[in-house]
Amino acid sequence: MTAAYDTTVTAYRGQFQAARGNLPGAGQNWADDLREAGMRRFEATGFPTRRIEAWKYTDLRKLAKLDLQPAPATVNGLSPALQAEVGRAKAAAHAAVFVNGHFRADLSQLGALPEGVRLVPLRQLLDAGDPLVAAHLGQVMADAAADRPLLDLNTAFMEDGFVLHLARGTVLDDPIRISLLTERSDSPIGVFPRNLIVAEPGSAATVVEAHVSVDGTASLGDSVTEIVIGDGARLRHYKRQEDGDGAHHLATILAKIGRDATYDNFALTRGAELSRNDIHARLGGRGGDCRLCGAYLGDRKQVLDTTTVIEHASADCTSRQVYKGVLGDAARGVFQGRVVVARDAQRTDGHQLSNALLLSPTAEIDAKPELEIYADDVKCSHGATAGEIDADALFYLRCRGIGEAEARALLVEAFVREALEDLSDDAVRAEFEQAVTGWLADLGAAS
Repeated sequence: MTAAYDTTVTAYRGQFQAARGNLPGAGQNWADDLREAGMRRFEATGFPTRRIEAWKYTDLRKLAKLDLQPAPATVNGLSPALQAEVGRAKAAAHAAVFVNGHFRADLSQLGALPEGVRLVPLRQLLDAGDPLVAAHLGQVMADAAADRPLLDLNTAFMEDGFVLHLARGTVLDDPIRISLLTERSDSPIGVFPRNLIVAEPGSAATVVEAHVSVDGTASLGDSVTEIVIGDGARLRHYKRQEDGDGAHHLATILAKIGRDATYDNFALTRGAELSRNDIHARLGGRGGDCRLCGAYLGDRKQVLDTTTVIEHASADCTSRQVYKGVLGDAARGVFQGRVVVARDAQRTDGHQLSNALLLSPTAEIDAKPELEIYADDVKCSHGATAGEIDADALFYLRCRGIGEAEARALLVEAFVREALEDLSDDAVRAEFEQAVTGWLADLGAAS
């Protein structure tokens, strides 16, 4: 590690020593041991550098130099952007709202959950020594959690987050909305949400996450979500990230998918100075299905990183990855998608595709699709494209009296809407389309 990294790690160890006795679950051996192990692993590595292959295209040196402080639990009022998210939560059937990483019961809607569904703040369950949390936290795909310093840092400092437990055979019709909001602060702050979803066999639910923070605050949002999807269960997991300037949004998902189970993930990314969605999904039972899709929209000097691994560990499973990005100004996109097919995973059907639209000669996309196949009876494909707006399509629209700026916006919107077609929930699709329209309006106003 460099001297700067050594200083950062020492500072985090000091904060951990000062806070550990007051963190949720303190005094319970399993929780204390889990945190200490996470802190020690982070001390051994510090923040990942570009010398590590998985971080080759994303530089965290600026983040490593920030003197991050714990986010304040008490917030006096909310900025307009955050108030709008609270309004969405209030209109939802089921919603949990977190501000600066802390659960806000006064802004949430948890009273109408049907029998067989439990949505509880992590802090509450840690303090109670809940057996579900003790059995799963830090244990879901523990082997895949190795060499993930940001996951280790989250494990050391986790305070709150959501725990969703679906009992066997429970089908939840209305989506669950999770709002993770970060308010303005006078100093750089760190927020470490830790989430757990356990869908028992035969259950089904939709989870919609919104990550929103206020412009101008340097922050780290280091979130980790562990997911267990039992045999025959179905989980749709949608995320909209609109963090403000100065934010570093680094999210890790570990998902274990059972026999004949389905995991459907979609991420719309348009905010933060630097963002990374790091997803590792394992198809561990015959007949499982995994879809990882998304759209990312960048301008200025944003860095938007999508890094995925889908493991086909069992036979007769399918996977799809489709990501579309639009990059303007000096924005940079990253797509690293890896499909691993185990020796016994015969009759695998896997596909991944990355498409990027570059609106500026200084925009950049780094794409690295990979297939790692050890079985012989498989159908796998991958591809990546990058290019500018189609000149013929632009000419066609202009010939019909449409101005150049409007024509370009229409073509960009059509490109992104193709990705949104993967959203099977109409209300969520409309919400994400509105976010895309807002981004295009902001882009037009800035040009």
